[in-house]
Amino acid sequence: MAQLTSDFFVERLKAWGVTRIYGYPGDGINGVLGALQRVEGTEAGIEFIQVRNEEMAAFMATAHAKFTGELGVCLSTGGPGATHLLTGLYDAKSDHVPVLAIAGQAETTVRGATYQQELNLDRMFADVADFVQEAVTPAQLRHLVDRGLRVAKAQNGVTVLVLPKDVQDMAWEEPKRAHGFTRSGPGYTRPRIVPHDADLARAAEVLNAGRKVAIVIGAGARDAADEVVAVADRLGAGVAKALLGKDVLPDDLPFVTGAIGLLGTKPSSDMMEGCDTLLMIGTGFPWAEFLPADGQARAVQIDIAPEMLGLRYPVEVNLHGDAGETLRALLPLLRRQEDRGWQTDIEAGMDSWRATLKGRALASASPVNPQRVVYEMSPRLPADAIVTSDSGSCANWYARDWQVKRGQRGSLSGGLASMGAAVPYAIAAKFAHPARPVVALVGDGAMQMNNMAELITIQKYWQRWSDPRLIVCVFNNEDLNEVTWEQRVMEGNPRFPTSQSLPDVPYARFAELLGLEGIFVDDPELIGSAWDRALAADRPVVLEIKTDPNVAPLPPHVTLEQAKAFLSSMAKGDRGAAQVVADTARQIVGGLRERL
Repeated sequence: MAQLTSDFFVERLKAWGVTRIYGYPGDGINGVLGALQRVEGTEAGIEFIQVRNEEMAAFMATAHAKFTGELGVCLSTGGPGATHLLTGLYDAKSDHVPVLAIAGQAETTVRGATYQQELNLDRMFADVADFVQEAVTPAQLRHLVDRGLRVAKAQNGVTVLVLPKDVQDMAWEEPKRAHGFTRSGPGYTRPRIVPHDADLARAAEVLNAGRKVAIVIGAGARDAADEVVAVADRLGAGVAKALLGKDVLPDDLPFVTGAIGLLGTKPSSDMMEGCDTLLMIGTGFPWAEFLPADGQARAVQIDIAPEMLGLRYPVEVNLHGDAGETLRALLPLLRRQEDRGWQTDIEAGMDSWRATLKGRALASASPVNPQRVVYEMSPRLPADAIVTSDSGSCANWYARDWQVKRGQRGSLSGGLASMGAAVPYAIAAKFAHPARPVVALVGDGAMQMNNMAELITIQKYWQRWSDPRLIVCVFNNEDLNEVTWEQRVMEGNPRFPTSQSLPDVPYARFAELLGLEGIFVDDPELIGSAWDRALAADRPVVLEIKTDPNVAPLPPHVTLEQAKAFLSSMAKGDRGAAQVVADTARQIVGGLRERL
């Protein structure tokens, strides 16, 4: 039997190192699925993971790239299957990780005929993809794969390959050595990218002149953790972490101030207010209002993506380079800061902040304080645990209350901040690292949106994992809580039940119906033992905790405008206003007092 174009396609993906594809079947992509079936179980095979929805497949591909450093791959049929991919692909684009999306398409013979499920996918994917192309002949496919995957890997971006049904089933023919053909090859290794010596010297001059140096790191610093620590020690600096860089350094380092921004810590905010020098490493941290005022600090930035340089702050020296390579070249040029007063003040601020976090977590609530859920989780997690979080109020507790240990990993939808990513991220983490325990922190809004369906995917595959521990921790507060607080604090409006109220769903019982373990907690004194039980389980667990929606996910400092808006929302008759005022107003007023 002659080799089909779909067989060559799978063979070429394998040559590029692809080992796993997340996807959902459909007639528009059946040729590729047939090719995967023909090599299933052989050395030439690629594992296919069936998800519940193509959006989840794209999220899983993104998470695979984040947790392995490899290309993530997802697959869909054409038409509606392809449109479902978009949110997960924008997640990859926003967080700068390499992903390949494979989409089916109507036959070339009916293109332009408004045929069933025929969409102009190349146009649809044009904004999200660094490279998108629809194949129209077998001879084209070889260079589409080679160029597309090279672009995704080199640019940490998204490639989309659209394969019409009839092209998939055509006999494969190698491109000819003739005019009108091109013959490509696979393979790409990222080069060393280091700034010029003169630019390194300029950066060193800025940093050496600083007496109060603040460092902000993101996911781009992940492979430069030791170098970041060495630079902080040399300069007597503090280190704040953008949300995607949360797992780059452990939180037990005394000069690490934790997260920065709306979900950040007071010491990170204070450090930005007081620094005279700023070093940004591998981060596209979006909230420029949390960086120093213009003219306050001299600044140096390091990034592998030149388009991200100087984007958030007026930087004096922009260094285009790999974080690790650049810091190793920069370190010999840096002088040791003998006055350690700045770093000592940062350490004292962190001691005070940890006491504040403990007090907030252990404060009474009705029935369970959501901060305590993550506070109790943090010390119990094994050193190799992976934690994912959804967007929403649970991301605040992920950012502040989870104290990362060296060796642990974590991530979430950062730049896109999409709901619905935590469970697919966790599933991809388990496939990438089946021997490591994984925890997903999920609000009930995201759980109802799409994460409940992916519990079925967990049930389908969990027995393949050498360590079966995957804990989906659901914060059940019957409220779209992040938006509720945005309505209160940013808009000055009371909670709008019509848009905010969620049905009370028995998540733990649903897990039990699937053959997983379910644990329900509505007593704060049982949270610790519930985590112990979940971490000792012989199968995946849904840990459902009934949390208080009126515990505020406050920013590190509250502005006068935010305080006024909050009090205005209370005056307009917010539901539970008495409890909110009692539990939260004093935090806002207290935080405001510190600013005055």
